[in-house]
Amino acid sequence: MADALPPRGAGLGLRRALLDELIGAPAGAFDFLECAPDNWIGVGGALGEQLQTLTARHPLSCHGLSLSLGGPDPLDHALLRQTRDFLDRHQVALYSEHLSYCAANGHLYDLLPLPFTEEAVLHVAARIRQAQDALGRRIAVENVSYYAAPFRQLAEIDFINAVLAEAGCDLLLDVNNVYVNAINHGYDARSFIKAMPTQRIASYHVAGHFDEADDLKIDTHGTAVKDEVWALLGFAYASHGVRPTLLERDFNFPPLPVLVDEVARIRALQAAA
Repeated sequence: MADALPPRGAGLGLRRALLDELIGAPAGAFDFLECAPDNWIGVGGALGEQLQTLTARHPLSCHGLSLSLGGPDPLDHALLRQTRDFLDRHQVALYSEHLSYCAANGHLYDLLPLPFTEEAVLHVAARIRQAQDALGRRIAVENVSYYAAPFRQLAEIDFINAVLAEAGCDLLLDVNNVYVNAINHGYDARSFIKAMPTQRIASYHVAGHFDEADDLKIDTHGTAVKDEVWALLGFAYASHGVRPTLLERDFNFPPLPVLVDEVARIRALQAAA
């Protein structure tokens, strides 16, 4: 049985560039770690041993990259079997994927937005249910950042809520993605978060983004979290309650104490809520 993530936990992304620092981190620096199983399935040797060391010490969540839940290609059942084995072996408490697609006649190596239509709701929800059956667990899907919407029969918020209801899955609410999309597409971030279904929110993500222009933000995971996103996370806690919250950082890594300071800021917001 997987250990549950601490409900008021503040976590950090498990990245290969950080392995040595994470292993040497002081006790209590973070409450859980999160990795993409796609990047670790089949990895052995020294890297596999380091992963095992960390997952023996800390609760682990997993955030998939390659299932292409909204795509036209058949679901990759070999990957689903490998993912289930990985989740079971490492006692993973929460598995999530993206509400997007990344394959169409082969992998596209990007997370592309779905059309906000009734047809797409039924399509992706059916595939989420298949994935849940194959994985033997309820999963969460993450609201993604996007820069062009292919077709909008529904508002984004209505599309997400319809998918959650139809699929019977949970939500990983990425607060930075809400902020980025709100700026880029001209909607109110707080109203969007307020409209999320409280009972479906399994966890939160926060990350940094790049300010290309006043009206164009790029979701990069390569910088510190902006003050506006911290404020939005606090609003999410006030609206829906505290959930396990992950700090995402994928490149331009500062020294670990700098990341731990950001984890501490998550904890401070949780305590204030």
